[in-house]
Amino acid sequence: MDNFIVSARKYRPSTFRSVVGQEALTTTLKNAIAGNKLAHAYLFSGPRGVGKTTCARIFAKTINCLDPTNDFEACNACESCKAFNEQRSYNIHELDAASNNSVDDIRSLIDQVRVPPQIGKYKVYIIDEVHMLSQSAFNSFLKTLEEPPSHAIFILATTEKHKIIPTILSRCQVYDFNRIHVGDIVEHLQYVAKEEGVQTEPEALNIIAQKADGGMRDALSIFDQTVSYTGGNITYQAVIENLNVLDYEYYFKLSETILAGDVVNCLLILNDILNRGFEGQHIVSGISSHFRDLLVCKDPATAQLFQVGASIRERYIEMAQQCSNVFLYRAIDLANDCDLNYRLSKNKRLLMELMLIKLCQITEVSTAGKEEKKTTIEPITTSKRGDEKCETVATDPKATNDTQQSGNTPSLQEQDVKQHRESDKQPPVSKKVNRDSGIHSEKGNEKPSAPKRRNVSMAGMGVSLASINQTQKEEASTIREEVLQNGTNLFTEKELISAWQEYARSLKEEVLLKNTMSLYLPRMLSDVLFEVEVNTELNKQYLTDNSMSILTHLRETLQNGEITMTIRIAEDNAIKKPLTSREIFDEMVQQNPALQKLSDEFGLELS
Repeated sequence: MDNFIVSARKYRPSTFRSVVGQEALTTTLKNAIAGNKLAHAYLFSGPRGVGKTTCARIFAKTINCLDPTNDFEACNACESCKAFNEQRSYNIHELDAASNNSVDDIRSLIDQVRVPPQIGKYKVYIIDEVHMLSQSAFNSFLKTLEEPPSHAIFILATTEKHKIIPTILSRCQVYDFNRIHVGDIVEHLQYVAKEEGVQTEPEALNIIAQKADGGMRDALSIFDQTVSYTGGNITYQAVIENLNVLDYEYYFKLSETILAGDVVNCLLILNDILNRGFEGQHIVSGISSHFRDLLVCKDPATAQLFQVGASIRERYIEMAQQCSNVFLYRAIDLANDCDLNYRLSKNKRLLMELMLIKLCQITEVSTAGKEEKKTTIEPITTSKRGDEKCETVATDPKATNDTQQSGNTPSLQEQDVKQHRESDKQPPVSKKVNRDSGIHSEKGNEKPSAPKRRNVSMAGMGVSLASINQTQKEEASTIREEVLQNGTNLFTEKELISAWQEYARSLKEEVLLKNTMSLYLPRMLSDVLFEVEVNTELNKQYLTDNSMSILTHLRETLQNGEITMTIRIAEDNAIKKPLTSREIFDEMVQQNPALQKLSDEFGLELS
């Protein structure tokens, strides 16, 4: 039975050309070799599995090659290259700083540096995870790192550059390795799968590449694991089952139910996801990423940023056309807020459910907003009835009420009445308005003996008196007269005080307000204006804070929507706060400044 070699080792790059996703760095290193401009110390930093140690080995092998190629790659045929490939080269030394981080280990390394190479030009020392060295080890390494022998080159590799002391960084050329793009990982996995004779689906390899998070070593490890699970046929479904990845299908189902405003199905889908064992934080971040991807796919120019398989990208583009930009902005904001508050929440599932409910309400609010903006004004129909013209105006109820309540802009009814009056040259009309009901009453100079035949629609109802029978007409007339009579009903001061005291007696919890209203009674200034005179600022504040509820009660009880209240503090009867000895003395000094001089001369103090 042959020994199995994992793909991460078997397909490890051996030349600069075969390094994936680090073209800028490999080009720089090759140009340095070509121009014979080699530094004595390098620092390779970056995430795990992106090729730091691999590039260090290729670099060490290439600079010692006795017969490099025209593009300055190792020939793999000379004695130095063969020794390196067979792992018996004495020119390349690797030190794991994680387990060799003491001063003694660095001193041993310094002793080896003094020995020149037997084959080749340089001795290369690769120190992996260099940030694990102790402070004393770093200090003992400084002098050698700054002025090494001409044949010695140091290559330091680390995943945490911020932990290295500045004096080390200043002595090295720093190369920052980037995470490998998803497309590059997928392309390399397709090459490996072809070499191994494995059948793959593009979407499956894309999931593996995303799971690797920019690391080629992790991607190859996941690839080997998936091959063992599927038996050599890697499918999208097999990958998400093996890696326990949340399927795109769940996100598309959630998007459809959210756009439909279906809260029930949203909660059921969330319950299904949780039952599969997914962590809530992973779900929330996945939802926010999903809406971000939809926003990216709204425009063909930005759709290229979404690195997935072609079939999934088409689904995202199709779904993105169903979502407005405003909806996606709001959805991303809600998901991001939930993600930020997830760790602090004690009821995490409720937090996620509230997020989904709010997402469903986005479409409801936007739909309701559009419907409110729609106002339908039907044309004016004119008909002749005897010698008098009857007009019926059908308007939007909400618009009519808003116009009448404002009191500034005349309604369509008033405009028609005014035009008809001017044309017939009738005497001026006095108008009486009830602001609460929004119904206008018109009276001429003389009281009419019979009801006018003019047909004006009742505000807020959109019903024409000309379109109903005689019984309904009489009932509508009676209701209208009662509303007009009650809307501006006159009242006496005694009735006002009675209603005032009735409201005070109804207060159970607001004891201070109850006492204030019982102590200070209103006084009529005009038909609809009354005044309350109090003695303290605190009493005035109590009445001011509750003025709306007091006026509402008075208007309903006295049947007058014009009632207005004013509150003032009585100057003569105002209750002043008690003064301290110092305040009394200061007032006396203001009246007679000699008191202060007397106090200063004799050193008097207030007790």
